[in-house]
Amino acid sequence: MTLKRIFNWVVGLPIAILAIGFAVANREWVTVSFDPLNRAQPFATITMPLWALLFCGILLGIFAGWYVAWRGNARYRRATRQAKIELIRAQQAHEREKRELHQSLPAVHSETSL
Repeated sequence: MTLKRIFNWVVGLPIAILAIGFAVANREWVTVSFDPLNRAQPFATITMPLWALLFCGILLGIFAGWYVAWRGNARYRRATRQAKIELIRAQQAHEREKRELHQSLPAVHSETSL
């Protein structure tokens, strides 16, 4: 096994055990309100287990972080795409010039042999 795989097991297994323990210990249902103005009759509420609320928050944070990182790297992806297009154009121009040179070479060789 590689060092990375061993590290994943050493770190990941205790985290998984703690997460399962947290989920089992917090099975109570809680009401989550999305209306900060009216506590008596909230506009939007969800009732879920406390562990589900925590895991949904973690998952939302992971996706938000992924999206921010993806948007932050947009200029580098765009620059890479433009450089790739420019490279393809340069390769095509090089191939075209090479073909033209090979086509003109036999004419030059035949003139010098005379």
